Amino acid sequence: MQIKPRQHLLDIWQAVARHSFENGEWEWGKWGKQSSVADAERLLCLLYPATEIPAFRLDQPDTTQDDVLQVMRKAGGRLDLPANIVMAAADFMRTHTGEDKRPTFAGGYYYTSRDETRDLSEEQRELGVVDSFSMSITLCLAVLGFLKTYESKTRRSDVQETIGELRTATSNRLTAAMVSLLRSFTVNVFDTDSSQGRTLVELLGQGRQSQRQVLNKFQNRFRPLRAAIVESMSLGIDVQEGLKDENQLFECGWAWSLVRDAPEIETNEPIGSQPEGVANPVPYLYFTVVALDGIQDLFSDRTLTLGLLNAEQQKLAEALRLRWELTQQFWSGIARFDPDRWPLEDIPWRTTGQKLESEYFSLSVAAILVHDLMRRRATDDDLTRTVNIMERLAERARITSRMTRHDPVIQLHNPGVTLPLQGSERTGLPMQWKMTDFSAQLLKRTVQLCTLSRNLNAHDRLLRLAEDVFGHMWRRRISDGEGVGIWDNVFAVYPDSPAHHGPVSWAITERVVEAMVQVHEMYKQPPIRSLELTELTRALLSESTHLLGNEQLESAPNDDGRHGMQLRNIEVKLRRARDLADERPGTAYSLTLDVLGQLDSLARAREAADRGV
Repeated sequence: MQIKPRQHLLDIWQAVARHSFENGEWEWGKWGKQSSVADAERLLCLLYPATEIPAFRLDQPDTTQDDVLQVMRKAGGRLDLPANIVMAAADFMRTHTGEDKRPTFAGGYYYTSRDETRDLSEEQRELGVVDSFSMSITLCLAVLGFLKTYESKTRRSDVQETIGELRTATSNRLTAAMVSLLRSFTVNVFDTDSSQGRTLVELLGQGRQSQRQVLNKFQNRFRPLRAAIVESMSLGIDVQEGLKDENQLFECGWAWSLVRDAPEIETNEPIGSQPEGVANPVPYLYFTVVALDGIQDLFSDRTLTLGLLNAEQQKLAEALRLRWELTQQFWSGIARFDPDRWPLEDIPWRTTGQKLESEYFSLSVAAILVHDLMRRRATDDDLTRTVNIMERLAERARITSRMTRHDPVIQLHNPGVTLPLQGSERTGLPMQWKMTDFSAQLLKRTVQLCTLSRNLNAHDRLLRLAEDVFGHMWRRRISDGEGVGIWDNVFAVYPDSPAHHGPVSWAITERVVEAMVQVHEMYKQPPIRSLELTELTRALLSESTHLLGNEQLESAPNDDGRHGMQLRNIEVKLRRARDLADERPGTAYSLTLDVLGQLDSLARAREAADRGV
């Protein structure tokens, strides 16, 4: 299925507006206000495209395009639409702020109990989660950018008052989210003979290297990174000492929530008291990827150009950037530990901290590798091998291959991969987190890699894969009932799966929206140049220029100037082809072929006239 980002985003916006607005006013519905993660994802389905794609901008009512207004008509007219979105964002900020004015980051109904017969307490559902910290960064930056333009475009006093309140609340939430991410970052140090150490050694050695060989290689590979962590971060005494011992292995990344005993972050911003952490100091691949996605938005061109961060937030952003870079370097190094056979190529990936294995974790490591490849200059070999991994994951997940009868892979999509949240038992019942967005994540990472790739073969393979995965995702939209046009109906593509029940999946919907924005960016890039085609085009241009010069030596026929006009048209096409030869050799090639055809027609006409004479 060809990906048409503009049309698909319009379809999604129409579905979101139908689901979330009533007579121009935002309606949270039955499941709204119960999870800060879901509510943020829902708002981002509108605000992310509106702040990243000029054609979808809503903050300048005079420039809002007609097709956008048409699909968003339930949300209000040209002037009311941005005001209603401001009101919805303000309601979100008020809802997810505690009585003590401290921003809250509740996981809500995204948390589930490991004991199916007993439900979690309200206090447990209100625990902050890294998903919310990260999503809040993206949302807050989108809101601040939206307000920066819109506040000068409206004269409504009630809206101006709400904008002032919203800007303050959004800035406070942004700071609180950044502080929370800093307090959720952890480095886990362990011995090679521990259960976690043996799992990591087996993963890295792949049965071909001894424990000593793996340890020596690990020491050499991560010695600079180990030193950077020790010198640059304030960690617990035990962690500091363990990291200095090169016979110890380590992992870095983000836990599922605030880490137990995590020190408070000094800040002058009014974010209220910083709550105690509950999570064990163990990184999770899923939450690490989520954190990296949000932190990346702090350094986007848009954030820097609009000056969305104040001085205090810039300090926090630099601290997060350090962790972002170190984490990417670590997991990228782990994924490519053995250059002959990457551990990432041994699917499925096995996690050390939670003792689980799944294609989802392979995709998570691949996502970090994609981040790293986007940050540095990737080699063709890196790209080719990563493309192979993406294609294998799509096949193993039965996205591009046939589902067998009673196929266990269905569990990857429904009910999804379950993560035990280590440390949650201190607050009551043991908690868990389910990930059902494998296909959406695969689409997002494939498109990111496709945008990065400037290798013609790799780009073509990735684009075909992205179209296959997107076609799979598009069929999974809900076709009837409350959430028409939104995700997720797994039953539509996997008939053996249980039918959809419960709330719509804003997580999957938001991931698809992100992918559409990324596809838009990909198409805005210049096409990939083929060196062979460029050389051939230049040869054709040389021949065309020579033949045109030869044609201009001939006397013009008596045809009321039509011959002269034809030659001038050929000159214009040749000039255009010459200008495009480097950036768009295919277009230049086509123009030049047309010129050669016209010149040949002139030559044959002249030869026929000579024979007639």
